[in-house]
Amino acid sequence: MADDTTLKPTSKTKPKTERPKLHKVLLLNDDYTPRDFVTLVLKAVFRMSEEAGYRVMMTAHKMGSCVVMVAAKDIAETKATEAVDLAKEAGFPLMFTTEPEE
Repeated sequence: MADDTTLKPTSKTKPKTERPKLHKVLLLNDDYTPRDFVTLVLKAVFRMSEEAGYRVMMTAHKMGSCVVMVAAKDIAETKATEAVDLAKEAGFPLMFTTEPEE
């Protein structure tokens, strides 16, 4: 009685995990929100230094908008919402938006 069983090694496939898509948080310029308040929001919400916050604010002022940070979608949306809510509480129309990074 011959045993014709052949053993073949099974190949293990590792699942490919993709990194989450990153999103940009954009600061949009407006003509009503004071510069000092914008810098304050950038320091409080995005943990920027005084100098970095001022540079970001001035870039948005001159160019119309500026990328504040790049992060995972949920973090970017949370930070943008937190900054807009802070501005609304103070009575300013300051606006932050998010969009996917290319």
